[in-house]
Amino acid sequence: MPPGLNPYQKAKVHVTQKRSQLQRFFHGAGDLVSFAGRYFREVVRPPYEWREIFYQCYLVGYKSIFLIGLTAFIMGVVLTIQTRPSMADFGAISLIPGMISVSVVREIGPVITALICCGKIGSRMGAELGSMKVTEQIDAMEVSAINPFRYLVVTRTLATTLMIPLLAIFADAIALYGGFVAMNIHDTTSLRHFFVAALGHLGFIDVVPSIIKTFFFGFVIGLIGCYKGWHARRGTESVGVAANSAVVASSLAVFIIDMLAAQITDLLL
Repeated sequence: MPPGLNPYQKAKVHVTQKRSQLQRFFHGAGDLVSFAGRYFREVVRPPYEWREIFYQCYLVGYKSIFLIGLTAFIMGVVLTIQTRPSMADFGAISLIPGMISVSVVREIGPVITALICCGKIGSRMGAELGSMKVTEQIDAMEVSAINPFRYLVVTRTLATTLMIPLLAIFADAIALYGGFVAMNIHDTTSLRHFFVAALGHLGFIDVVPSIIKTFFFGFVIGLIGCYKGWHARRGTESVGVAANSAVVASSLAVFIIDMLAAQITDLLL
């Protein structure tokens, strides 16, 4: 803010800046909706880039298994260790497997998996497409009669939409196994008995909504990551900005979708 302004002028400048920020926000939101509309038009229009889709599924799914599995295992161990003293005070040790399964399957597993993918996959897509934008590789693809949007955006967004639900299911299973390992630190129980007790507390309303929302998680992670990279400005600095903003925006979108899913699930109970 320029020095030497009176209070009225300072208030006027402040209002102008806020209005400019609000305008940029709505402009970006409208641009993102238009970007998503183009994705839905291109995803159903042949020909399909099957080779690139499978390759992106490999990068999103297989390359993330170790990180997702390790995080889920630690999550299951920590959740069990932290809750056992409270459950022991009430003599409810036998309810720990059910508590872990409901907590992990309904909320912790899908959200933690999505947030990890925001940092690992969303940033990669933002930086990858941003560097291609800066070096004019996308323009070269258009000159070569290749549809860059279908090859770059549709394949990546489709891969995240399909693979993140599978990663979330994998994370749920590994987290339950981590709970079993932590349970045997103080008590002795068999793997079969633990999983029977854990799965016995899960119902339709626990499993299905949690799986459905992971498809939306994957969609927004891929779409926002590609959007930020696709609209990167000229200059190498914009590549880092695209990667960083992709992580922040997709993480925020995951929390918003999770909040809406929780409200809808609560209405169905």
